[in-house]
Amino acid sequence: MNWRDTFRTATDAVRSHRLRSVLTMLGILIGISAVVLTVGLGQGAKAKVQDQINELGTNVLVVSPGSTTSSTGSRGGFGSASTLTMQDAAAIATKRAAPDVTAVAPVSTTSVSLLYSSTNWTTTLTGTTPAWKTVRSRGLTEGRFINAADEQRAAAVVVLGPDTVTQLFGQVDPIGRNVVYNGVQLQVIGVLAPLSSNEATSNNDLAIVPIATYQQKLIGGSTRNAVSSIYVKATSAGTLSGAYQETDALLLNRHQITTATSADFNIATQQSILSAATSVDNTLTVMLAGIAIIALLVGGIGVMNIMLVSVTERIREIGLRKALGARPRLIRRQFLVEASILGLAGGILGVALGVLGAVLLPQFSDSRVIISVPASIGAIVMAVGIGVIFGVYPASRAARLAPIDALRSE
Repeated sequence: MNWRDTFRTATDAVRSHRLRSVLTMLGILIGISAVVLTVGLGQGAKAKVQDQINELGTNVLVVSPGSTTSSTGSRGGFGSASTLTMQDAAAIATKRAAPDVTAVAPVSTTSVSLLYSSTNWTTTLTGTTPAWKTVRSRGLTEGRFINAADEQRAAAVVVLGPDTVTQLFGQVDPIGRNVVYNGVQLQVIGVLAPLSSNEATSNNDLAIVPIATYQQKLIGGSTRNAVSSIYVKATSAGTLSGAYQETDALLLNRHQITTATSADFNIATQQSILSAATSVDNTLTVMLAGIAIIALLVGGIGVMNIMLVSVTERIREIGLRKALGARPRLIRRQFLVEASILGLAGGILGVALGVLGAVLLPQFSDSRVIISVPASIGAIVMAVGIGVIFGVYPASRAARLAPIDALRSE
């Protein structure tokens, strides 16, 4: 019997017991679809985080203040202190001190409620400099961004995010109109272009004013010279490491800190933010993959059970074949091919179900699923492997049957 005859006979055996074959493939199908969806969800979550990080702007470092320590010894997290100032930002922007830095934007933020006519909306008020637009790589749909003249005279002007405009003005053109905060009227001079990579992002809901206006007219306080963070943009992706080292050394020197471990600030790169944000996703992906593998093992046990039943039902056939000269390896090959066909069919149907789930799932949730072609091919190979591995014992049992004993069986 050649390979062609073996495949034809194995296919006929699978087709002759359709219900049993479908039930056998069901376990593998569920396991493979779970693998495909798990990998797809992991890839989608990683891509979503990558998009969010990219929204910070390209080649960007984020400098955050250090932590505070209360009189009782309780320590706050990074960003709870007021260790960064406008002078720090100005020093980093000096080309001689940091040649690998192309733009610097100090930022101070707080949550405020803006009022237009009888409509109010709570948003994030951001005080910054004209360099923010360059550092964050943001465009405008209409109007203009704050400029040096607005900064110098602490002008009462504001640039709004697209979501903020929608909530406050609806369909009304906001340019030239005033919004009110804390009794101060702020004239709307521009509207930021929306960021579409994440519909829920707060980057579309904010109000930007000159940092001088923020400090002198809107927020004030004893620490008005302090900033919430400093965005630093490197000249290119290749100089990001150099910009990091220059910024770190400059701030350590300005804050009179001799050891890096005692720094009262924290510098985060896009890669470090991405690594931290995806660590949880990777953990969940591994956990879900483990569950999927368990489902595959259950499916494999189902294949083995069905193949054992098939061997039992076909003892007389096996005996007749051996009596006619079929060697044990041909009998073994026959049952291994049957198990492989079941695994292959279950794998293909599982991948198809996983792709269908990837299409439907985003319609009912905000989850993003990216189907990986290598993972899908690997899942099919895994399904065939499961069929072969769990078909070895039934195939070997069939091959060991003595012809006379098989022919005598009822």
